[in-house]
Amino acid sequence: MTLIKSISGIRGTIGGIPGKNLTPVDLVAFTSAFATWVNERSEKPKVVIGRDGRISGEMVKQIVIQTLCACGIDVVDLDYSTTPTVEMYVPYIGAQAGIILTASHNPMEYNALKFLNENGEFISALDGQYILDISEQGRFDYARVHQLGAVSTRDDAIDFHIDQILKLPIVHVESIRKAGFSVVVDCINSTGALAIPPLLDALHVQYTLINDEINGIFAHNPEPLPEHLEGIAQTVVQEGADAGIVVDPDVDRLAFISEDGSMFGEEYTLVAVADYVLSKTPGNTVSNLSSTRALRDVTERYGQEYFAAAVGEVNVVNKMRQVDAVIGGEGNGGVIYPALHAGRDALLGIALFLSLLSEREVKVSELRRQYPGYVISKNKIQLNESMDIDEILHFLADAYSAHEVDRTDGVKVVMPDTWIHLRKSNTEPIIRIYTEARNKEEADDLAQEVIEKIQVFIKASI
Repeated sequence: MTLIKSISGIRGTIGGIPGKNLTPVDLVAFTSAFATWVNERSEKPKVVIGRDGRISGEMVKQIVIQTLCACGIDVVDLDYSTTPTVEMYVPYIGAQAGIILTASHNPMEYNALKFLNENGEFISALDGQYILDISEQGRFDYARVHQLGAVSTRDDAIDFHIDQILKLPIVHVESIRKAGFSVVVDCINSTGALAIPPLLDALHVQYTLINDEINGIFAHNPEPLPEHLEGIAQTVVQEGADAGIVVDPDVDRLAFISEDGSMFGEEYTLVAVADYVLSKTPGNTVSNLSSTRALRDVTERYGQEYFAAAVGEVNVVNKMRQVDAVIGGEGNGGVIYPALHAGRDALLGIALFLSLLSEREVKVSELRRQYPGYVISKNKIQLNESMDIDEILHFLADAYSAHEVDRTDGVKVVMPDTWIHLRKSNTEPIIRIYTEARNKEEADDLAQEVIEKIQVFIKASI
């Protein structure tokens, strides 16, 4: 079983032994640490709480809410919500922070606490480390009886979120309505079933929902990868739908299925949306170092500049601010449009993608063929705990020094039509190996080349 405490929050499997799994003891300690940080920054603060549809969600929510109240913090409970909705609602009501209870794409036995600042953005690495230190030291100070926090509930957050999307000038509401689209939506038995239908209703899009009971029993692995999406692909074809829409449990990742049942590819969600945004508002783009090169190709097609950021949403957001990007995100289907808010947003991605489709008047499969074709291969190599992984990464950087090498986050090697990205795990003696090429065979061969170089280095070091 698993418990991971990090600068971005706490994540783990429910039940078991405190300190080794995500238990009530761990939830209280980490929430108390976050509350301490919030109280130090504001007098009588207010914190927004929202959750996805996980089985453990209600239990976790009650522990978190009552711990915050015990720390003298007022709580605004959104209950079932989405990650981007909570992110937008925090500044909307003038709250000082937010907590999203979701383990994102992890299986149903997991849950997590994700922390937001007063801007509705994920906390910085510096603040995350400070909260982690407070948790480990047990440096908590709870409120006296007359200073306990109060709880209020709101049920307008998703409507507010959708209204803000529809007000964006770049979202062509009338064009989408006239297009008469029909789609199939896989809600993964989580809060997509609550958030996506009202958006599609507002856009006059006909839809069929599958896996739409919010019970937290995920119908398949919740990560929107091709091997998990055979069911919706078949339904799209059977229904004669224009597209399939797939989200993860907290609705910040987005993937599409073409009308013929083929995968549009979650890597290409951002590529397509960026194509549309750049056609209206030229500017810089950003994705993380492990995302497809296709975004760079599309960006340069518009005569604009692409930038890469370290893996992690907060890193992408920071880089977007540095370079004043008009669109960015991650290749895992995460779209970040700063004109709305600085976070991945599947609801926004749906509206922008449908705007593009209605404008181009093409089928989804035809749209996909308009973009450069790349394939990413994801591999890893298990190492002995005694090995110096940083030394191995340094060796690999030297081995590929004839090419462009980026050491921002591990080692990224950029070649004319391919790239390699090597990252060490923070929890295991593993090097993750991501490679991209024009076809799967070439990407796999490139990964095997890296693995063989590592093996040679290890043998030489013994």
